Amino acid sequence: MLRGFYTAASGMISQQRQQEALSNNMTNVNTPGYKADQTAVRAFPELLIQQMGSGNSPVRHGFNVPVKQPIGSLNTGVYVQETIPDFAQGDVRETGISTDMALRDGDLPDPTGRLFFTVQNDEGETRYTRNGNFTVDGQGFLTTAQGYYVLDQAGNPIETDGMEFTVTPDGMVQAEGAAIPLGISYIADANDLVKEGNGLFAGDAEAVPAGATFTIQQGALEQSNVNSQETMTQMMEAYRMFELNQRVLRAYDENMGRAVSEIARLG
Repeated sequence: MLRGFYTAASGMISQQRQQEALSNNMTNVNTPGYKADQTAVRAFPELLIQQMGSGNSPVRHGFNVPVKQPIGSLNTGVYVQETIPDFAQGDVRETGISTDMALRDGDLPDPTGRLFFTVQNDEGETRYTRNGNFTVDGQGFLTTAQGYYVLDQAGNPIETDGMEFTVTPDGMVQAEGAAIPLGISYIADANDLVKEGNGLFAGDAEAVPAGATFTIQQGALEQSNVNSQETMTQMMEAYRMFELNQRVLRAYDENMGRAVSEIARLG
């Protein structure tokens, strides 16, 4: 009976963590470039149940021989192993703002590969994002909405000296008579990236490989890839599963209390 407690409790905990991930997705449904989190739920290792018994040996002075009779397997619960972002391309919406940029994926050499804007966080470390909601700071540098520098291909902050600049489809920022290539980084396996918040990812990137294509659309933003209707349905399913496990746990608790009281009465 105690094993049933743990199994039901593990189901409740896993559904709670799924609900948290889904709620975070719904919160960011309107965040440009946001990639929805998906939870991977796994079962604990199964146990093989055997009935222990004994049998008489067919000899003159028979003696008992231990006998094991397989009954079946027992699952001991589930857990959320990890949370994995879905890097599918989101819809692109025109904004008409010159500092907004949408990165459209073209042909990529690997199905798990993805392209990202390259930025610099507050600690001076290189990070990657799909959120092209950029602006220009007081010093004339192109930054994210959080103030992180947007980098060029050489890893330097891009200086535009104002909002009047043009970005070509191949990623060249044309401002003050200069052409600066946007820092577009390629991640061979986007699942290796670590999500850090504010739309930033940490990981190892490389230059855009030969044959890979992309398009930069100025005055547009890639939207979140969260499907709000599907997410709401998943939230309802997670809530119902939580309730079911809660009822099982309550039933175990009532049976345990009844067993304890009856045993005490017999004593």
